[in-house]
Amino acid sequence: MDFPVTPKMNKGKKWRVGYLEGGPYGNYPDNLRALVAALSDLGWSKKPAFPPSADAADTKQLWSWISRNLKSDYLEFVQDAYWSNNWDDSLRPKNRKIILERLNRKTDIDLMLAMGTWAGQDLANNEHSVSTIVMSTSNPIASKIAKSVNDSGYDHLNARVDPTRYERQVRIFYDIFRFKRLGVVLEKDTVEGRTYAAIDDIEKVAREKGFKVITCNAPFSGVSKEKAHSSVLKCHEELAPKVDAVYVTVHRGVSLQKMDTLLAPFMRRKIPTFSQLGTDEVKHGVLLSIARAGFKYVARFHAETIARIFNGAKPRDLDQFFEDPPRIAINLKTAQIIG
Repeated sequence: MDFPVTPKMNKGKKWRVGYLEGGPYGNYPDNLRALVAALSDLGWSKKPAFPPSADAADTKQLWSWISRNLKSDYLEFVQDAYWSNNWDDSLRPKNRKIILERLNRKTDIDLMLAMGTWAGQDLANNEHSVSTIVMSTSNPIASKIAKSVNDSGYDHLNARVDPTRYERQVRIFYDIFRFKRLGVVLEKDTVEGRTYAAIDDIEKVAREKGFKVITCNAPFSGVSKEKAHSSVLKCHEELAPKVDAVYVTVHRGVSLQKMDTLLAPFMRRKIPTFSQLGTDEVKHGVLLSIARAGFKYVARFHAETIARIFNGAKPRDLDQFFEDPPRIAINLKTAQIIG
């Protein structure tokens, strides 16, 4: 059965939406803004005029703004249904307990947005039955959020999957530079760390193409932002003399504000870099990436999924597979420097 995406009330009331994230991260606010804009394109709200943000990674202020200012007859982004674990391993189980209690006891939330791998893992279970949309995860199948491309494994869950996204990136990078040794920084000792960095995908392409992957360990969770940053920088300095290309992975220690410092060891040696994350990092000095059109395509995909759920569809029955339209982003200044 095909469910419409047209706006519909919840038995005369607004649909109430909650939010959980693993912690502040650069593309979470972008994803959230793009989703709200896409829902407005479908007619679920008036078009929002988002205020400029003081902190690019902060969804808390953004959520608060949306909950107070979004004009909609159909949707309510619930002010106090916002949780962030701040990348803190000890806060995570406490928040999970609070959220599950609220979903089961108070039953005042109709849909949860789970932003990122940690959030997806915390809500991908049978301990609640509230519709959940998992957004912005590197690989929901490898991180045990979804069972497969076509089946989330839970009636109330829908997690966007693009299983070959990172393989495609590494192949494109290899086809251009034919490197022999590719440098990769990751948190090696956790499933999440390996998943964020897509290390299995990278190694698969390495076996196919015959290049070596040189890894360096940098902690991602359970450390301060400063520690995450300094360990990535240390890795970059270590890797620079050993590699002839670098795949800049998703990592809390990689921030746009400090990109110049982080890339300096590679610039000095004229080593090409490819951003796993996308265009923003290319604007700040990484040589190449796959351009994403301001998150709008994937946001439209999620918005239509949410609209269909509110029109009666079961999250598990809806498509999870979505590929970003491919375009290459290149930093010409970096290209000149590395020649």
